[in-house]
Amino acid sequence: MKTMSYNILCWGKEGHEREKREPLVLQIITKNNPDTLGVQEATPEWMDFLRTNLADYSYVGVGRDDGDNEGEYSAVFYKKDKFTPVDSGNFWLSETPEKPGKGWDAVCIRICSWVLLEDKENGKRFIHLNTHLDHIGVEARKEGMKLIFDKAESFSVPTIVTGDFNFEQDSDFYKSLVSGKLRDSKFAAEASDDGVTYNAFGECDGAIIDFIMVSPEISVKKYTVVNELLDGEYPSDHFPVTAEIEF
Repeated sequence: MKTMSYNILCWGKEGHEREKREPLVLQIITKNNPDTLGVQEATPEWMDFLRTNLADYSYVGVGRDDGDNEGEYSAVFYKKDKFTPVDSGNFWLSETPEKPGKGWDAVCIRICSWVLLEDKENGKRFIHLNTHLDHIGVEARKEGMKLIFDKAESFSVPTIVTGDFNFEQDSDFYKSLVSGKLRDSKFAAEASDDGVTYNAFGECDGAIIDFIMVSPEISVKKYTVVNELLDGEYPSDHFPVTAEIEF
């Protein structure tokens, strides 16, 4: 199967407005045809668009601001003809993860959404967690990552964690990220097409801050940064990343 992580950028900036980018983002998703997809910065407007146009998918996730439809989603989409959802949920990256609210020194409310899926054909189960860590709060990133790790390790099935982690590959945060059960799919892959994941619409050199993490039971066949422009346009200020996996 193939899994994808994609920060689709909530609104945009002059020349890169959301409405202009919607068909480009959709084209990238449908062309890569992931079986599961974790999106970040998916505002209610984005979710309306994705629900309407990704007809082959269902999703789990809620707006981070109120646990309903306010604020950005970190939703997980999955192919509804291929998987049956067994369990799902959301938790906030804060001292009170059961309810909406900022955590520690975070600037924004942050959330993690997850779903336990069963393959309709072979009965295999796995879990996909998806998140977006705070871009300013150092303590919030550290403690939020701990909450995600604890949740991921509470399941005894193959585990995928996708997200915009807002720290770079050579950082101490990243070293903590790969020091436990989870592995970076890029370095676990038999083949890897590398590159920056944050592109800033080509206005800087970019950075690697988006990751697909997998548990040891998962074999990674190929990792790809989908750094494709469409008619010279950037669909988002992030490139999506994909991992082709087996378990």
